[in-house]
Amino acid sequence: MFYKPKTKIKIFFRNGRCCVTQGPVSPDPRRDEDPARDAGGSGGSPSGGSGPGTGGTPDEFPGGWREVPCSGEDWLTEEQWVAWLSSIEPGEPPAEDPEDDPGLDDPAQPGTARPRSRPAKGIRAVKGARPVKGARPVKGARPVKGARRGPGQPGSARRIPGESPGPVGAFGTGQLLDTAPGGPVVFGQAEHAAGDDGRFAGASDDELTGIICGLDRTEAAACALKHAAIAELIRRSPDDGCALEGPARMPATWHEFTEVELADALAETRCAADGMLQLAHDLEVRLPGTRAAFGSGVLRLSKVEIIARATAHLDPDEARAAEALVLDRAGRLTPGGLRSAIARAAIEVAPGKAAERREKEQRNARVQRWMEDSGNAALMGRELPPADVLAADQRITWWAKRLKAAGLDGDMDQLRALAYMDIMLGRDSRPAMPAGPDAGRDPKSPETVGGGTASGPGGTASGPGGPEGGPGGPEGDGPHEPADGGSGPTVQDRPGRQPTAGVLPAGFAGRLHLTIPLATLLNLAERPGEIAGLGPIDPALARDLADAAAANPQTSYCVTVTDEQGHAIGHGCARPEPKNHTRTGHDPPGGPGPPGDHDPPGGPGTGPRPGFTFTASGDEGPPGGYGAWRLSTGVPGRPDLLIAFDPIALETCDHRFEARGHDPGVKLRHLSEIRHATCTGPTCRRPAQQCDFEHNVPYETGGRTCLCNGGPTCRHEHRLKQHPRWKVEQITPGTFRRTAPSGRQYTTEPTRYPI
Repeated sequence: MFYKPKTKIKIFFRNGRCCVTQGPVSPDPRRDEDPARDAGGSGGSPSGGSGPGTGGTPDEFPGGWREVPCSGEDWLTEEQWVAWLSSIEPGEPPAEDPEDDPGLDDPAQPGTARPRSRPAKGIRAVKGARPVKGARPVKGARPVKGARRGPGQPGSARRIPGESPGPVGAFGTGQLLDTAPGGPVVFGQAEHAAGDDGRFAGASDDELTGIICGLDRTEAAACALKHAAIAELIRRSPDDGCALEGPARMPATWHEFTEVELADALAETRCAADGMLQLAHDLEVRLPGTRAAFGSGVLRLSKVEIIARATAHLDPDEARAAEALVLDRAGRLTPGGLRSAIARAAIEVAPGKAAERREKEQRNARVQRWMEDSGNAALMGRELPPADVLAADQRITWWAKRLKAAGLDGDMDQLRALAYMDIMLGRDSRPAMPAGPDAGRDPKSPETVGGGTASGPGGTASGPGGPEGGPGGPEGDGPHEPADGGSGPTVQDRPGRQPTAGVLPAGFAGRLHLTIPLATLLNLAERPGEIAGLGPIDPALARDLADAAAANPQTSYCVTVTDEQGHAIGHGCARPEPKNHTRTGHDPPGGPGPPGDHDPPGGPGTGPRPGFTFTASGDEGPPGGYGAWRLSTGVPGRPDLLIAFDPIALETCDHRFEARGHDPGVKLRHLSEIRHATCTGPTCRRPAQQCDFEHNVPYETGGRTCLCNGGPTCRHEHRLKQHPRWKVEQITPGTFRRTAPSGRQYTTEPTRYPI
C-alpha cells in the first residue's frame, strides 16, 4: 500500500551547490574556508581553493568551483526502509524520512523545540536547522569558528568510503567507478576526465590508474558484447539439420560460409573469423561463468581465450566445473598464472581426457619456421614429448654456459640461442684454443666431474652435475662432417666434449623440479603434477617421470604438506635411512639379488614399474611439524628414505630457522622457496631458485634473517623495493603487500600447489 505524503518533497545537494574544486584536494586539513567566509557572503571564491581548473567553469560559479549533480545514493538500506514502512499506522501520512538530509532551505518552524545536543564531530551547526547525522554545510551559513572540516570533505586528507573528493575522485582506490563493471558509464566519465586535450588534468596518480583499469574493463565489456553479437549470428546461421538446443538456444555447428561472412565484414582471415565463432559458441554453451566475467570486464579477451583453449577437450559440464575452480581469482592472475591454474583445473576435472589429448596431439608434432618482423627468422618445435623437451633444453643451457666460459659475449638468452644453433648444426662457436691434452676441457665438464650415469626406464638419467655438469648420456663421436653454412669449426676440430657428443635420452638430463601429489604418486588419486618451467602435467605423465627419476640413485625427494587452499604448511626433505636401520622390504629372501646386478632379466628398464609407498616411521618428528614418514621408491636394493616434516610459517613464526647473520641457512632458504615457488613480486613468475633471499626489513637496520622477514625476490623486484617511492611489507610471514607510488596496493599470497 502506498500513501501520498502531504509534506513537501525537497531535493537537496549533498555537498551544497558549489563545493568541489577542480584541482586536487590539499592534504593539509586547514580551517574552514567556505565561500561564506569571504566578504560578500556566498558566491565568493574560497580563499583556500585550488583556483580555476584548466578546463574552465561556468560563468555563474566562482572560479575553481563547479556544480555537483544531485546524488542518487539511497540513504536507507532495504531493511531500514521496510522497518520505516512497518512503523506507519494505517491512515497516517508518512513522516519525514528519518535519514533525509536537510534541504537547502529548511527554516525552523516557529515554536518548535530543538534538542539541546551537541552536533557530531565533523558536522557544522547551522542556525535554525536541526542537527541531523551526516549533515553537510549549508550554503550561506557561517561556519563555527576554529572548527576543522570533517573526514572526506574539501580540505581534509582523509576519505570516507563512497565519497569522491576531487573532479575524478570516483576513480580513486575503492571508489564507485574504480569497482564498477565496464560499460558506457565508466567510458563516459573517463572521457570527460580526459578533457579536450586528453591529458586528464586534475587526476592524481591513483585516480589515473583507476581510469586505466576502468577503461580496461570497458574494453573487455565491449569485446564481450561483440562476441554476444557473433553468437546471435550463429543462431541465425545454423548448419543444415542443426536445431537450436540447450539453455543458450545455440546450434551444435554453424553454416560453413558463416566464417566467410564474418571475415569479409571484419577484413580478417577465415581462420581468425572461425576462432571468433568458436569462442562465441563456447561462451554461450560451455563457459557461462567466463562469459559473465568477460561481460563485466573482470577478464579481458586474452584471458578468456586461455580458459577456452584449456577446456576445449571437455564437455560442457566438465568445462563449467573447471572454470569454477579458477574464476574467483582469474582476474588477479597474470596470463601465465591463469594458464597454469586452468590447465591444472582441467586435469583435475577429467584426468583421463588430459592424457588422451596429450597423446593425440603428439601425432601433430611439427617444426615451424617463419620470418620475424625484424628480418631475422625463427624456428620452433611443437607438440613434442615433455621429457625430450626438458632434456634438450638443459643441454642447450649446458652448452651456453660452456660458450660463456670460453669468453663469448652476450647474455644467457643470446648464448642459449647460439648454443641451440650449434647443437642443430653440429658446430662449435668457441674461439680457437691451443692444442694440448687439456685444451677445450671445462673444469665443470663431465670429464673432470664424476657425473656417472644410471640406467632407467626409457633411457639414461644424468649424474649429480645437473646442467652445469653436462647433459648426461653416453659418450659418442657425433657428426664428423662440416656443418653446411656453419660459422665455427666442426666437432672433429676441437678436443673436449662437444655439443652433439652423445645421444640425448628421453628423460631427465639434469637437475629438475617435478611436483606431484603424493596421492597421485601412490596411485590413490588422479591429480595433476607440475614441472617447473613447463607447467601442469597429467597424472599419467607425472607418474612416468617419477618412475624414471626413481631409477637414478642421484634423485632427491622432498614432500610438502598443504592446506585446503594448496598453500605449503609443512615440508620435509628425504634422506637415506641409516645403514644400521636399513630395511629394504622389496628385496627377495636371501639378499637383494645377484651380486653386482640389480636389474631384472632382459636388461635395464624392462622390469616392472617401481611401486612408491609412504608410511609412518613411528618417530614424532620435529616439534610443531607433521611427524616423520618413510618413503620407498620400490626399486630393488634401494634403502628407504626418511622424511621429517618441519612447519612452514604462514601466519605466525616461531623463528626456529632464523639465521644469526645476513645470509640464510640452507634449510631457511629452501623453505622460503617452497612457500613461494616464484618471486614474491605480484606479477613475476621467475622460479624461486633463480632469485635471492631478500630481507623485507634490511638486516642492517635490525631485520631478522627469518621466514617472517624475507622471501625469494628477483633482481628487478629487489631494485624496485629499494626505490624510495615504492614500499613492500610482509604483513604476515606468507603474505607480501606492495604499495605503488599512486598509493594502490597489491598482495602476493603463497604458492598454491596441486591438492
